[in-house]
Amino acid sequence: MIVVKTEAGQQVMKDRSVALTPRQRSALILVDGKRSRDQLLTATAAAGATPDDVDTLFALGLISEAEGTPAMSVAHATVVEPEAPRSDRTPQERYSAAYPIATQLTAGLGLRGFRLNLAVESASGYQQLAELAPKIRDAVGPDLFAPLDKALHG
Repeated sequence: MIVVKTEAGQQVMKDRSVALTPRQRSALILVDGKRSRDQLLTATAAAGATPDDVDTLFALGLISEAEGTPAMSVAHATVVEPEAPRSDRTPQERYSAAYPIATQLTAGLGLRGFRLNLAVESASGYQQLAELAPKIRDAVGPDLFAPLDKALHG
């Protein structure tokens, strides 16, 4: 089953109303509605997240399993690829495609990308995320940045 953020989880991302450990917060950031529980654990392993951290997010009601959706293969867990770019996409569609990629990239930076990750999390639209793009490119390099660039500008 695919793991999704609940409304409570989305609210906690905005206002930090629930005290989470850095590992739990990293796991919550990477919940994008495209990964299974196992894929989430694989993606957050570098940050030290454990199955107990993910179980805590479930217990707090911050994430849940989406019903009726098949899990993706593990091969898709490493990089979130945006849909094929369309020139007629609205800024909201571009933001929706780019936000999970940006959070994944900045969360993967660890402590050196903490402030950048917070800036990405607080970006509330396409324009704010596009303004952060050069900083993300500088932090992760052009190869890892390419999917985000496609999502934002493709």
